[in-house]
Amino acid sequence: MKIYDSAFYSIFFFLFGVLIAGFKFGLPIYVFIVFLTAALFLFFGYFQSYDVGRRKRLFWLAGLSLFIIIGAFYYSWYEQRQFKNLNIPFNQKIEFIGLVSAYPEKGASQKLVIDLNEPYRGKILTKLQPYPSFNYGDSISFGGTIKKPSPESYDNYLAKDGIFGTTDFPKTELIAVNQGSKIKTALFNIKEKTVGVFQKVLPSEKAAFLSGITLGERAEFSKELKQRMKNSGTTHLVALSGYNISIIILAVFNVFIFLGRRWAFVLSVLLVAGFVLMTGAEASVVRAALMGGIALIAQQIGRLYSFRNAIAAAAFLMVLGNPKVLSFDVGFQLSFLSLLGIVYLMPAIKKLLRFVEEPGFLSWRENFLTTVSAQLAVAPLLVFYFGNFSPTSFLANVLILTIIPLTMTLGFLLGFLGFIYPPASLVFGWFINLFLYYEIFIIKLFG
Repeated sequence: MKIYDSAFYSIFFFLFGVLIAGFKFGLPIYVFIVFLTAALFLFFGYFQSYDVGRRKRLFWLAGLSLFIIIGAFYYSWYEQRQFKNLNIPFNQKIEFIGLVSAYPEKGASQKLVIDLNEPYRGKILTKLQPYPSFNYGDSISFGGTIKKPSPESYDNYLAKDGIFGTTDFPKTELIAVNQGSKIKTALFNIKEKTVGVFQKVLPSEKAAFLSGITLGERAEFSKELKQRMKNSGTTHLVALSGYNISIIILAVFNVFIFLGRRWAFVLSVLLVAGFVLMTGAEASVVRAALMGGIALIAQQIGRLYSFRNAIAAAAFLMVLGNPKVLSFDVGFQLSFLSLLGIVYLMPAIKKLLRFVEEPGFLSWRENFLTTVSAQLAVAPLLVFYFGNFSPTSFLANVLILTIIPLTMTLGFLLGFLGFIYPPASLVFGWFINLFLYYEIFIIKLFG
């Protein structure tokens, strides 16, 4: 078996081990699964005497199936390490101090991720009134009761981010500001100022939508627009999916290509890494950034780019950093499933519908195939988690995806102009408003 095949199957079995460990089956079950998997490969390999190459491949797979138990052990070790460093007094009325350690989620209320100070240790999620407003890096004194998240599904969802407690509307007092990472503080300031530019030059609904497709910021979305996007199957547009990130990676690389491929590569990686941090490092963003980085590395060192191995490598790196995302992060699951649909379902659908190679007017064929492939791949998860699936999403996405790249590009230019010459951004905002009007019209029509 070739090295890249061995690497792929090792990662596949490792991820499978991590996945089953999330169900807490226990060590005997994990050992039985490994034994059964290896036995099946050996059994089929034994009867492949007429095909020596396939026989060796099956024997190799039998050996590599041991990575299932390695993945299960890794998940267990990671979880034990999480609980070892935890010291949170639950269901007691206490006073405590903590640091806002992530970008706050704001809107009708504030949701802050708080990293507790000594003598306590751990992260909690705090829900507060919209005012007074707190920011990343603020040190805050709290008075209230910390509870364990419930139900179990919500507990697991928060635990993947290292959050093990919640408290709603405690008494608060600001102690100090700018206590967090200087780099993150600077990036979050850029994000807030860019959103501020959008809000100054565009109507509120259009400013919110542009903030969503460029920066993943959804705090100012109205309930009506959120529901219309959900009904029309276009919510992914403001979730910073791989589609958005791929546009950014290509744009950044092409902007800096005049400096030479090496400098364009270095600057692209740095800027995309900064963008990932600035937008909250959601699973879909990290996955797309990793795959884009792998593509740039392959191009830089002159190696072939394999989608299969790039997907596996991105998933492995993310799971290595946090094995709980595989079982409990819906964004992670949807992101990878949609990509697998595009890579493996799209050729079959294209052949079934007998589409020609040309992308069509405004790339409608390509957008249609991409949308159908991704939506069909994630449909079972959408029904399982959210109880609905929108057939109209196919047409809605075809009509919108055509101009999303241009809208995103213009959005970043608008933010840049707002920093260097605000009067010009007012004129530019009127121009981009036309594209936003069309996109929101389609969302509302199909929603």
